[in-house]
Amino acid sequence: MDKTFKALLIEEDNGTYTNKVVERNIDDLPEGDLLIKVSYSSLNYKDALSASGNPGVTRNFPHTPGIDAVGEVAQSDSPSFKEGDKVIVTGYDLGMNTSGGFSEFIRVPSSWALHLPDKLTEIDSMCLGTAGLTAGLSIYALDSFRGISNTKSIVTGSTGGVGSISVMLLSKLGSEVTALSGKSDQEELLKGLGAKEVISREQLPELTRLPIGKPLWDIGVDVVSGEILSLLLASLTPGGAVACSGLVGGPSFESSIFPFILRGNTLIGIDSVEIPLEQKENIWKLFADEWSLSLQDTTKIVSLEELGGEISTILEGGQVGRVVLKI
Repeated sequence: MDKTFKALLIEEDNGTYTNKVVERNIDDLPEGDLLIKVSYSSLNYKDALSASGNPGVTRNFPHTPGIDAVGEVAQSDSPSFKEGDKVIVTGYDLGMNTSGGFSEFIRVPSSWALHLPDKLTEIDSMCLGTAGLTAGLSIYALDSFRGISNTKSIVTGSTGGVGSISVMLLSKLGSEVTALSGKSDQEELLKGLGAKEVISREQLPELTRLPIGKPLWDIGVDVVSGEILSLLLASLTPGGAVACSGLVGGPSFESSIFPFILRGNTLIGIDSVEIPLEQKENIWKLFADEWSLSLQDTTKIVSLEELGGEISTILEGGQVGRVVLKI
């Protein structure tokens, strides 16, 4: 087997971070009992943070980001996998401080990998990626909490990866979805995904108020945090819940006790990184079967050489839908 391969490498020089496609050697990869030939990866906000030197994501450079990967086992020292098996790896330390999926090969512990479900193609798995996994975990939590069918829901950051998939899945499961977005020109897209109504970030404060306002939605999926999350909590119906997984609007938010003691509302935190593999596998199997979504129309396929421009776009808040890397 040829030991050289291509990868996107982020380099740091006096606080400036640059990216370029380079040739690497398999011997340079970290230790692990699975060597995987990557077919596809996907671009997430965390990948863009890694590529821009965010120390909360990646500490050491040079580095290859990519928190998602799907591909074929090239070498295995694990009894759970054999050469030729199709596998998915998402989260854990992949693409953070372990060389990630923006590369033709990755090497990881087998405890990070799971078999690709039979009904899920490689490209569809990365059209979902960590964004889809996060959306799925959010909606699974909300469904377990109070159900999805015949609810009114709201999704923030609805043109992004987690948001757009959440809109599609909530609509598929029978919820009347309000999509909240800062992109006023994407109303047609969002309604095509299944949103019943589209509102702007500026409209939300006009519809509700703090510390508690008119009950408008039963459930919510939030990737923004900040003031947006504060307003969502203040506008839930009794027994409502918000599943929160992001911090695009900042890491902090303010709330009073009123939504919790006057309406019995719940804030559910969603982690898609360090959860047990069995929980991830459950969500992937749902997407392969009863949660099956058609995502390729809202997905942009790019090469390694095109990835740098997409990283800039997502950092500037311009990403719409999903970006998938084809190796």
